[in-house]
Amino acid sequence: MVRHGQSQWNLENRFTGWVDVPLSTNGINEAISAGQKLKEHRFDTIFVSHMLRAIQTLHYILLESTDERTPIFYHEDPMIRTWEEHTGESEKELPVYQYVALAERYYGKLQGLNKQKTREKYGKEQVHLWRRSYDIQPPDGESLKDTAERTIPCYKKYIVPHLHNNQTLLIVAHGNSLRSILMYVEQVSEQEIPQVEIPTGVPLIYDFDDDLRMIKKFQL
Repeated sequence: MVRHGQSQWNLENRFTGWVDVPLSTNGINEAISAGQKLKEHRFDTIFVSHMLRAIQTLHYILLESTDERTPIFYHEDPMIRTWEEHTGESEKELPVYQYVALAERYYGKLQGLNKQKTREKYGKEQVHLWRRSYDIQPPDGESLKDTAERTIPCYKKYIVPHLHNNQTLLIVAHGNSLRSILMYVEQVSEQEIPQVEIPTGVPLIYDFDDDLRMIKKFQL
């Protein structure tokens, strides 16, 4: 799993959520660094959020890869899924699936606001609860629990079957969508998850046994 590199609004210390902003220059460098660390890995299937900063991160990871297969992106929109059908050579193609369910947590009315100014207005403790708690929602937004209610079904339906087939997978998404999946995979409690942070642009590697129990986890 790779959290996208720093976005332009990460740099500006603004709540981003579902605002589709690009990577910052530093975020591009983080994505390139992730790609260099993963360059020798051969992925059977890739999953990515539909948001630009995740797609950009994957783009730079793929540019660094020694894998010569052509990435083919598959979309959720029914018309696109129909029209992108093609006669190909599967051994020369790397399937990439985009899912809206892997997108970042929706921050509601906080989106676009400066985080420090929001702390000054609402108080440090309240903003910390909105950002890091499990089930407290920001105004008109999603809690991590809400986010998990879309990411975990996506993980179970689309990703787990590939793991059962002993595939090596890459997921490129966001801090909170990946935290919710991490919480499920590692069986992290609601009390522990607020302390879990996933750094931008740092590959997080999981090894599973045949029953999908985690054997080990490490960062590259």
